[in-house]
Amino acid sequence: MQSMAMLTDLYQLTMAYGYWKSGRADQEGVFHLFYRRNPFGGGYAVAAGLQMVIEYLEGYRFGKEDIEYLGTIAGNDGKPVFDREFLSYLGSLKLTVQVDGIPEGTVVFPHEPMLRVKGSILQGQLLETTLLNIMNFQTLIATKASRVVRVAGGDPVLEFGLRRAQGPDGAMSASRAAYIGGCAATSNVLAGRKYGIPVRGTHAHSWVMSFDTELEAFEEYARVLPNNCVFLVDTYDTLEGVRNAIQVGRKLAKRGYRMVGIRLDSGDLALLSISARRLLDESGFKDAVIVASNDLDERLIESLKRQGACIGLWGVGTKLATAYDQAALGGVYKLGAIRGEDGGWHPRVKISEQMIKTSNPGVQQVRRFFDADGMAQGDMIFDESLPFDGVGAMIEFGEYGKRRTYGVVRGVRSGGRHEDLLVPVMHQGVVVYSSPSIHQMRDRTAAQLSAFPSGVLRFDNPQQYACGLEESLHAVKRKLIEAARSKLSGGGEGAGV
Repeated sequence: MQSMAMLTDLYQLTMAYGYWKSGRADQEGVFHLFYRRNPFGGGYAVAAGLQMVIEYLEGYRFGKEDIEYLGTIAGNDGKPVFDREFLSYLGSLKLTVQVDGIPEGTVVFPHEPMLRVKGSILQGQLLETTLLNIMNFQTLIATKASRVVRVAGGDPVLEFGLRRAQGPDGAMSASRAAYIGGCAATSNVLAGRKYGIPVRGTHAHSWVMSFDTELEAFEEYARVLPNNCVFLVDTYDTLEGVRNAIQVGRKLAKRGYRMVGIRLDSGDLALLSISARRLLDESGFKDAVIVASNDLDERLIESLKRQGACIGLWGVGTKLATAYDQAALGGVYKLGAIRGEDGGWHPRVKISEQMIKTSNPGVQQVRRFFDADGMAQGDMIFDESLPFDGVGAMIEFGEYGKRRTYGVVRGVRSGGRHEDLLVPVMHQGVVVYSSPSIHQMRDRTAAQLSAFPSGVLRFDNPQQYACGLEESLHAVKRKLIEAARSKLSGGGEGAGV
């Protein structure tokens, strides 16, 4: 497999060069990959992309041609940016970092690290761009798919977005992530072969238009592919198309086959599906499914459901594979701590006039607390380098910073359980994570969503799930912010951190 080491922004390489040149290449740092706002105005996201991250890490290397190209990059003076010795260093570089990640299909929330990279600060910096590229898009699409699947209410959802996706790479990633998010199948045959996703599809309007009549087109399709007959009925007149499908369906039955159903791709889907259902039922095809497509998303499906549409299978394309109503997740990758000469971790924070853009310090882990019934109660981000016995208080994110206690009630440990979400993925450059199958990832998404209150999952004004910093970590963050602001205002050396 070709390495994707060069799939990075130039400033990652210039910073890596700076670390190397200043003798800091082996200094330890810890980076966290997270997002700041839930996508689509919703209350959650579904983590996806970890397996592709693993494949990227396993194949990470700079080849001979990569090194030759980097040697041609010039600075403003026309001279090479990178020393030959540094390029030689890159050519022999082998990853030694420790990577922890949240398993695919896990429900996640803003500010929670989906990946944690610990080790050489130079290596951690080089990985940033590609990790974001993989995790941002796949998490976005998996989340969109979960929303569509949820509103479909048990009806299968097919991902049909290949032709509208952002290029071949985008299409493959979208098909994979959509399946993890809950879709039942894809039209993308390459994704089916590569990832083991079920594939579905029958014919398009061009098949019908290539014959003199619609009836002839259906009859010939049934003759050639009798075990795959879902007839697209809206090429000319939709209800007449349904009648033609019924006629061919009867002939199929005499041959021992079953017409699977019909597909509607235009018009008033609610009204047409109701009329089509009546025609099919009256003709004895009560088990024939009505498939709908035509620029569907969770909002339109929800509306069609309210209107009583008789649709049993949803083909969702453009608005799923492109995450049509939100261009990007907006995930970021920030340094949380540096290993000092004393051997301890020294927290780092990036501050901003916007509260949401002030980063969280420390060597972060996410602990999810559940009640005795298995329902998620809250997520606490704690610092593994600070003393923490697994119970205690957290300060919620947000303007008011509500204090919540988890794991103990009136000084006594509660009956619920907890789970740490980040699990080991790579240790000293060796992958230690055994990836589940993509079908298990999809099952995990469904199981995870079932553990959250319906208010967190709703589309409009979702209930805010409790997330925050463990109390002592929150205190560290506050102290770092105060010290940084003191320095800016001339507070002197006493404000240093």
